[in-house]
Amino acid sequence: MGMDRKIEKKKGIRPKHIVYALAGITFIFLLVKIISGSAVSTLRVERDKLTIDEVLYGDFDDFIRTNGTVAPISTIYLDAEEGGRVKERLIEEGAMVKKGDVILVLENRSLYENIMNSESNLAQKQNMLRQTRINFESQRLLSQQRVLDSKFDIIKTRRYFEQQKKLYEEELVSKDDYLEAKENYEYAVELYAINQKRAKNDSLILATEMIQLDQELVKMEKTLDLIYERLDNLHLKAPVDGQLGMLDAEIGQSIGKGVRIGQINVLTDYKVEAFIDEHYIDRVRRDLSAIIERQGQMYRMIVKKVYPEVRNGQFKIDLVFDGEKPENIRTGQTYYINLQLGQPQKSTLVSLGGFFNSTGGQWIYVLDPSGDFATRRSIRIGRKNPRYYEVLEGLEEGEKVITSGYELFGENDRLVLR
Repeated sequence: MGMDRKIEKKKGIRPKHIVYALAGITFIFLLVKIISGSAVSTLRVERDKLTIDEVLYGDFDDFIRTNGTVAPISTIYLDAEEGGRVKERLIEEGAMVKKGDVILVLENRSLYENIMNSESNLAQKQNMLRQTRINFESQRLLSQQRVLDSKFDIIKTRRYFEQQKKLYEEELVSKDDYLEAKENYEYAVELYAINQKRAKNDSLILATEMIQLDQELVKMEKTLDLIYERLDNLHLKAPVDGQLGMLDAEIGQSIGKGVRIGQINVLTDYKVEAFIDEHYIDRVRRDLSAIIERQGQMYRMIVKKVYPEVRNGQFKIDLVFDGEKPENIRTGQTYYINLQLGQPQKSTLVSLGGFFNSTGGQWIYVLDPSGDFATRRSIRIGRKNPRYYEVLEGLEEGEKVITSGYELFGENDRLVLR
């Protein structure tokens, strides 16, 4: 009986091993594709509904575009310096006026009464001053007379005293007569000194009263002049040459003191008023240059004033012409203004588009060189002008990006173009 022979397994790679390896590789590839496909969200979009622009590298012209309205170089407001009832309206809105032209005439009866009272008080003060002058002169003459009488008494009493003294020394008169003559002389001397002092004091007192009355009279005259000025203010006059732009007053209307009733537009020159987005408030300042275009010709302007108030997300600036200005310029005309914020600089540029509204400039869809799909990429945007955004990071010259709106793309990371 023959013995069974053990069959040894063949060593090495057999065909079935190759089959198993290929199957495993295929499984792993499919698994990786499924996993990677699930990590990237994809959306198919129509190519012809997109705006695709090329990223550029060139001069970034740092300016903004806005529109402005022509206004007079200045506006003078007319306020009623004195209240009253409108009696006459001599000039209508839109008319040209010269400085000093009467526009309105007001009537104020209480002011007339004040004038009459002031005139009466002034007349009383003037009469009082005249009477005081008369009294002063009379008192001065009386004082002079007393001084003169005293002086005359001194002469008489001295002569009599000297006579009595000699007679007394010769023992021809009594001692009492001598002493009486001496006392009368001394009294006359003292009385003369008193009268002189009194005259001087009276003169000072009356002079002081005169000065006070003169001062009061001057004050009253000034007060009356002011009242006459108030009376003149009832005639509302043009303070400058210009055009009467607005007049809010009708015949018979009562107008209070300080009420604004009109304005005069000074037309010796013009300015342009514009409103700028508050985003630029830190960059807009006086003396910035601007350009406007009118009938194919460029005109240079400069920023004259920047208003600090921000209203409804905007602030106001005034610009004036720097040199030549357009012909037939009129108040109310609208011009488009290019306001230069800085000097041109070399930068990476991408065209303005609706994508910014959805991304805030933080990312953008960039096309693959094949043009078949676009992927989302983070970027950083700096300044903008009416044509371009300045790209600080994330894009290179020559790349193509989708700049139209992203509202329908959702949060997809990849767009397949068809």
